[in-house]
Amino acid sequence: MSDTLAGTGEANEARPDGDVWARHSAFVESNLKRNYTANLIHGVFGMTGFRLIYAPTIIPAYIFFLTGSAAAVGLGAALLQVGGTLSPILSGARIESRNRILPYAISVGSMMRVMVLALAIAAWMLEGTALLVVTLAAFLLLGFFSGAQRVAFQMLMAKLIPMDRRGRLQGIRNMIGGMIAAVLAWVAGHYFIEQQWFGNGYATTFLLAFLLTTVGLVVLKLGIREPDAPRLRPAIPLRERFAQFAMLLSHRGFRAFLIAHAFGTIARVGLPFWTLYVGDRMGMDGALIGTLSLAFLGADTVSNLVWGGVGDRYGFRLVYIGALLSSLAGMALLVIGSGWIVIAAFVALGFGFSGWMMAAVTLVLEFGEHEDIPMRLALLTTTEGAIASIGPIAAGLAVAAMGYTPLIVAAFVSLAAALLFVLILVREPRRFG
Repeated sequence: MSDTLAGTGEANEARPDGDVWARHSAFVESNLKRNYTANLIHGVFGMTGFRLIYAPTIIPAYIFFLTGSAAAVGLGAALLQVGGTLSPILSGARIESRNRILPYAISVGSMMRVMVLALAIAAWMLEGTALLVVTLAAFLLLGFFSGAQRVAFQMLMAKLIPMDRRGRLQGIRNMIGGMIAAVLAWVAGHYFIEQQWFGNGYATTFLLAFLLTTVGLVVLKLGIREPDAPRLRPAIPLRERFAQFAMLLSHRGFRAFLIAHAFGTIARVGLPFWTLYVGDRMGMDGALIGTLSLAFLGADTVSNLVWGGVGDRYGFRLVYIGALLSSLAGMALLVIGSGWIVIAAFVALGFGFSGWMMAAVTLVLEFGEHEDIPMRLALLTTTEGAIASIGPIAAGLAVAAMGYTPLIVAAFVSLAAALLFVLILVREPRRFG
């Protein structure tokens, strides 16, 4: 049965466990306003803080500031991803047999924020090799807890928010959080970093990210009312659960989407390097970092309401296609342009990135059975993380040895391949299951 029924509780009478689903749906509806508000506030603060970390501008510039090496930038980006390669599967296995997900989500979310605080403290207290080692270790652990958090929080949203309202929630959340993050990124570049506030502008930026994300987590902890799970997978050894991945991949739509997303992830590997590419042509300074951050995050912000509305109304397959087309347009502008065209390129890339992320984490909820959601999320996140952990190292070495051309070509080809897979092989799951 499609997740459309599983996710909303419709047609309960046709299910042997219809009474359980009816009670679950009633609880969700009666607490929807409270849970929607808590998710929204948490998302706004979380998006604001973490986008200062994950935007493809500040962290690449920071690593380049520490090392002067494009290869080191690739290593830093890879460590952020490699930590999240295994943790989604571990997280999915932990929560798929739990009645309540929130306590686990708060635990891994807290550890993610501790790693951001560690980045700030290290930037203020250490220097030289010690600073680089601690920073890279924090990236590794941040990626690990990020992968676990992504599965837990998306499963929590699937449990609390009906399918036809998830897009608007994410759109409003991402728009407000992204708007604040875009302004803060501009301020961080032009003031914190350029003027070295409190002795280290990067450390000041990391501390601000920690404070904002912590506020969001506290609101989620206090605001959520979570029901028991309507159905659970029995707890089994992790080795046996790995063996069941073949069953998930037997779903044709999910299998094709996973391949398409893998190609999209290959293209995403280039994101941290596009700031360096522009800086190599125009000169790297705090003002440029702030301007490109504002363009990328501002576009990300504005586009979220559009993507969320389209997804709720027409399905997130269409959002995924639009995001890939936006990314292709951004890459073309990046290559052919200079001056304001480069800023337009980062706007298009921001549109593409936001739609790609929103569609990926929402569309995967809609394939197959409800109780398989945690492991579908885990498999998607692990596939994405595996590619994104190897790719930046290879990209950094390629840039150091041959320049940016091979990376640009690989990004174009991968985006085109992802688009073809979705157009030809992935059908809208709300209509076809």
